[in-house]
Amino acid sequence: MIRHRAYAKVNIFLKITGVRGEYHTLSSRFMRVNNLFDTLWFESKSTPEFEIRGNFDCDVHSNTIYKAYKHLLAATHSDNLSQWMENHAICVDKQIPSFAGLGGGSSDAATFLRMCNEELELGLSIEELAKIGSNVGADVPFFVYGYTSANVRGIGEIVEPFNEPSIDFEVTTPELQISTPAVYRYYREHRYAPITDEDATRLEATPSLEILATINSKEANDLYSAALGCYPELQEKEGWFFSGSGSSFFRIKEQ
Repeated sequence: MIRHRAYAKVNIFLKITGVRGEYHTLSSRFMRVNNLFDTLWFESKSTPEFEIRGNFDCDVHSNTIYKAYKHLLAATHSDNLSQWMENHAICVDKQIPSFAGLGGGSSDAATFLRMCNEELELGLSIEELAKIGSNVGADVPFFVYGYTSANVRGIGEIVEPFNEPSIDFEVTTPELQISTPAVYRYYREHRYAPITDEDATRLEATPSLEILATINSKEANDLYSAALGCYPELQEKEGWFFSGSGSSFFRIKEQ
């Protein structure tokens, strides 16, 4: 079976722009991490239950891949899809840490959607897959599109490619699993200060290398100070930037 890479991402910047119902809206630059990825492939199996083979710390029905399957099935009503998953397990060689701000679960879900669309010739456009993926998680559309770099807005549903060279990153993840909802809740209660549309537009037009060279980690990511407040055991790392709601840090890899 063909093996597919599900890449991690980092947030060059992540700024809150407001709220929409229970969700925070954002303006963010997502960049793919080329040297950190999970690997997904299908394997034949003999039992009909949906099966994920890999090192996960959640049950199958809570897994983003299973959620992606259910939403894809609801959108397509494809007998071929349900029969395929009765006869095949989805296998994951998990290398991206969980609860780490690197989008591993979202990337796995997006890669699974693309694999099913290609393998079973479902005929869905990338835009249709991204819309299905948005029901699974806010970061999934970025991974469906497969861009190296993109500006992401709203609650993740607006993804626009940003034309710039890829960057080689060094990523480190503390032994600390962070709850994204908890960090957002802390941000809303203690740190809420949304960015203006003008400032968001300026950041979205600025190359990632320039952003990393001119602003510090707390200025770049509105959730960093919230994560520090929410998790006192999280230690600051000078010279590193904070990805998503954490707990991972990244910097440009030295040549």
